[in-house]
Amino acid sequence: MNAIKFLGTAGARFVVMQQLRASGGLWLTLDDTTLLIDPGPGSLVRCLSSRPKLNPRDLDGIILTHRHLDHANDINIMIEAMTNGGFKKKGVVFAPADALEKDAVILRYIRPQVDRIEILMEKGKYKLGNISFSTPIRMKHGVEAYGLNLKGKSHTISLITDTDFFDGLASHFKGDILIINVVLLEEKSNIDHLCLKEAEQIIADNAPKLAILTHFGMGIIKAKPWELAEKLSKKLKVPVLAARDGMELNLDAYQKR
Repeated sequence: MNAIKFLGTAGARFVVMQQLRASGGLWLTLDDTTLLIDPGPGSLVRCLSSRPKLNPRDLDGIILTHRHLDHANDINIMIEAMTNGGFKKKGVVFAPADALEKDAVILRYIRPQVDRIEILMEKGKYKLGNISFSTPIRMKHGVEAYGLNLKGKSHTISLITDTDFFDGLASHFKGDILIINVVLLEEKSNIDHLCLKEAEQIIADNAPKLAILTHFGMGIIKAKPWELAEKLSKKLKVPVLAARDGMELNLDAYQKR
C-alpha cells in the first residue's frame, strides 16, 4: 500500500515541549520504498506504538528538511534503529549541510552506519529506491531548510516545510498532494513560519487534488484545525484536511476518488 502516516503534528516549541501534539515526523511508503521525514522528539516511540507497528528496520532512508529540534531530535536514534544498532549498514540520510557541520545534529559516530549521506541543496535532485525527489528552493527560515517534491510511479507529493512566506513560494510545490506546515493562526512578522492565511493563498494558487495542514502551533490548535480545514475546503473548493497524530492516508484509495 502507498501511504503517508503522520507520526506527529506539533509545530511550535511550546506544543512540542508539552507534547500537546506528537512530534514524530512523517512516515511515507511509496512504490515499495519507505522513508521517514523529520524525526522529531518521540519519533521512535511513535513508530513502535503505532498500530500496526512501524519497524524502523524497514526504512530505506531518512530525510531531514532542517536541523531544528522539532524536526531532528530523534535523527540519531532513528539511524541506529534503521541499521539495527549499526550492525546492518544500510539506508541513505538526506540533510542540509549545516546539520553535519559545526554543532552538528547528526553525530559523527553514527554516520558510518548508513550507506551514504547526501547533502540537500537548492535545486537538488535525489533518488531513493523507487522514489525521486527534489528540493527546488531554499526556504526562508532561521537555518538551512528545504521543502520537498516527491514523485513515485502514480503519485506526486509536495511538502512545504517551515518557512516565512515569500513571492513565488507556491509555484515550486505543485504536487497532487500538498502538505503544508502551518504553525501560526495569524501572521507574526518576527517569526519565520507560515500562517493560515498564507497557507490558504498557496492552496488557492496551486489547487492540488488534496491539501493537508500540519505542524500546528498553539493558536491553530486552540482554533480547532479540523474546523479551519473544513472552512478552507468549502471556500476554495479544494479538499483540505487537518492532519491528526497517527493519521494514515491511503494514497491509492484517494487517487481513485
